[in-house]
Amino acid sequence: MAPSEIDPARTLALLWRHQTPTPPTPLTGKQGPKPSLTLDNIVATAINLGDQEGLEALTMRRVAQQVGVAPMSLYTYVAHKQELMTLMIDQACGEAIQTYPTTHWRVGVTAIAETNWALYQRHPWLLAVYSERPPLGPGVIGKYEHELQVFEGLGLTDIEMDAALSFVLNFVRSAVADHLQAARQQSESALSNQAWWEAHAPDLERWIPPGRYPLAERVGSAAGEFYGGAYQAHFAYTFGLQRVLDGLEPLLSKPHRKAE
Repeated sequence: MAPSEIDPARTLALLWRHQTPTPPTPLTGKQGPKPSLTLDNIVATAINLGDQEGLEALTMRRVAQQVGVAPMSLYTYVAHKQELMTLMIDQACGEAIQTYPTTHWRVGVTAIAETNWALYQRHPWLLAVYSERPPLGPGVIGKYEHELQVFEGLGLTDIEMDAALSFVLNFVRSAVADHLQAARQQSESALSNQAWWEAHAPDLERWIPPGRYPLAERVGSAAGEFYGGAYQAHFAYTFGLQRVLDGLEPLLSKPHRKAE
């Protein structure tokens, strides 16, 4: 079955397979399934492969090798890579389902941000597959449900609740992408950030005379000394999260809002 021939009903049946006693209709014309293999095994193996080697390594052939079956046997369980990816996304998002504190909205929103920060750290490939059409499975929907509960009862409209949550999650995705990119650069370089800047300093001094860019020189020097380089991704995340919370404050502190 080609990606253009996706069967939405079948994919939903696979996503919700643990919530219904009726198993998905098996694909026809394929080899019989390996008795010791399950769809859960396949999805877990694919997630691990994505975590360890990235989406570039995620092929049906590689997953089949990892679970010990012929590639054609894998198609007995999933129709194609896109269907497998859908199951992976929903499974990973299900890890982030939890009950958040509602004693104060800032505490709850901070917990949402921290949970998603950790989720993307475990599964960086999720950043590459983010879509406005997420899987409609129990993982994605359950995660959304629990995150929305932090905003429930604060006087927001339903649209404001959705937009406020999106505002937080979009910030986290951007921040963790910067963090992972910085980590990759660090691991691929023989120099630490501080050593890299120290190595370039003599050439910069040769080309840029003191005083030409006074603000950049002053602020950049202070930041470089503080960060040990030009940028510190986790500090940017923690600083930015506080600004996100401050940005939500006027919306959640209007007179008609529920008292905190």
